[in-house]
Amino acid sequence: MKIYRTSKGIVLHAEGKYYLSDASWDEFINDDSLFQKCKSVVSQNQPIENGPELISDHLLKPIENQEIWATGVTYYNSKMGRQEEAKEAGGGDFYERVYNAARPELFFKSTAARAVGHLDKVAIREDSTWDVPEPELTLCITSTGKIVGYTIGNDMSSRSIEGENPLYLPQAKNYDRSAAIGPCIYVSDGPFPQDSKIYLEIVRGGKTVFSGEIGIDQIVRKFEDIVQYLYKHTTYPHGCFLMTGTGIVPGADFTLAQDDEVNITIDNIGTLTNTIG
Repeated sequence: MKIYRTSKGIVLHAEGKYYLSDASWDEFINDDSLFQKCKSVVSQNQPIENGPELISDHLLKPIENQEIWATGVTYYNSKMGRQEEAKEAGGGDFYERVYNAARPELFFKSTAARAVGHLDKVAIREDSTWDVPEPELTLCITSTGKIVGYTIGNDMSSRSIEGENPLYLPQAKNYDRSAAIGPCIYVSDGPFPQDSKIYLEIVRGGKTVFSGEIGIDQIVRKFEDIVQYLYKHTTYPHGCFLMTGTGIVPGADFTLAQDDEVNITIDNIGTLTNTIG
């Protein structure tokens, strides 16, 4: 089942039919029994005919008062890429250590106001020379720390700034329009299918200039363990979103350019599309 936030209400898509709820977004998704709540909406309401039009014409980013956090170095490919970019600064071994450590790397990514949604523009920093998107399965977590849904995240990253010094990570990761999530939240009564894949395509001038894919089964950490660390001594009254890391790392010869189109597809969820601008 998928949940879309629109300017006309919350649209649920289940078994090919669409249903509408006028509930508050913050209250609706911050529910440990979100899947059961969605089933109740479906069972107690008649399907609507204009669901696809509401989604296409009135779609909003699926976040209101939640924060977006991220965890890094959860894929072997990411570890290798981070070590390569930081080796000249003498920080490469830190990524080896965190990859094998019990405590995950966690960092604040974005407020809701700085984030964008599907078909919106993401940004690259003017003081950066090497920029990439990072396609990530993103967890929707309630205020109690329960994972209740999944969406797609684009963790935009300045590799030139981060590579210069690992302590510059907040500047490389956290700036206006550095995060995109959407287009919906996928909810189910079980864990996210481990055979799902993440796909990245970058289009420039109508041609694909980079593509890659990876299975989420390559993530070396359990989602519940990462969430446990995230919620230690920190509260999230409206819940939060957690990007789970990237395993698709473009080489050093690639950087994003203005007007590039970034398409991130994750099985069972859909496609998140953004342009650089």
